[in-house]
Amino acid sequence: MPTYGYECKSCKHTFDVFQSMSDEPLKICPKCGKEPRRLINGGTGVIFKGPGFYATDKSGKRSKAGDSTKEAPAKPDAAPCPGCAKAESCPQAVNS
Repeated sequence: MPTYGYECKSCKHTFDVFQSMSDEPLKICPKCGKEPRRLINGGTGVIFKGPGFYATDKSGKRSKAGDSTKEAPAKPDAAPCPGCAKAESCPQAVNS
């Protein structure tokens, strides 16, 4: 059940009431007895709890949908120079 905010039209007293969505709005201010009006509340933001909501989350785990940050496979025709393990990024790579 939601909490509704009210403000009295006469005395400007503000108060909150925990009531069902199907309940009628209040007709009497608890402070002065005149008619209050129900305030429009912005509500709360959406809170996601738990793992795996999106494939793009930054949890560090690989998603089931695939990962676009995978390293490209090494070219089979490029051979690294002596002492270099990175054939693709080595400027001195020797093509065989």
